Amino acid sequence: MVQIVVMARWPSPGRCKRRLSRDLNHELGLANSSERATRIQRWLTQHTAAVVRGLAGAMEIEIEPVLAVSGLGPRAATRWGQQLGLRQVRLQGRGQLGTRLRRQLMHGHRHNRPCLVIGTDLPELNPDDLRQAVERLEQHDLVLGPASDGGYWLLGIGASLIRSPQHWPLIGIPWGGPRVLEATLEAARRRQLSSALVAQRNDLDHWSDLRPWQG
Repeated sequence: MVQIVVMARWPSPGRCKRRLSRDLNHELGLANSSERATRIQRWLTQHTAAVVRGLAGAMEIEIEPVLAVSGLGPRAATRWGQQLGLRQVRLQGRGQLGTRLRRQLMHGHRHNRPCLVIGTDLPELNPDDLRQAVERLEQHDLVLGPASDGGYWLLGIGASLIRSPQHWPLIGIPWGGPRVLEATLEAARRRQLSSALVAQRNDLDHWSDLRPWQG
């Protein structure tokens, strides 16, 4: 069994896609840019959930989808998960990205299950990407999906490594900077972990990222 954890922020105006909202306002002069950015975030989350659900019913290996939520309390998060078709729901909790990632991976550690963690900013996400990641996770300690900004859109911890949190290459990573992928791979090499990459995908953070999807 492999857990696929979807890290998702509740799409609320003013609290999600702020960079995209600013771009929509400054470049297009849209007064309701925050609401438009929220609708885009809602669509992206629905798309991600649909891809994960589809994969769960199409692979021989058992897939356990999980929605990890920020911006909502437990009851509202559970309702949102039900609406998205993702029945297992957890809260992300507080802290920087590395802390929240580690918190989600610890669930896999406690149940001895390999984990893939993805976000919801990926209009290009498709079942083949995740299928490839699951397959490579069977042969490697670490699987990463590179992003064009120097980060990564997918993080996978394999069966052997999930049992050893002290070796996870997540400490000292400059989260949010252009060297996240490079620094994570360097940390993996220092720990003598086997690693693999899947296809590069671009997060949708700015208006320029959205243009290819405009008709």
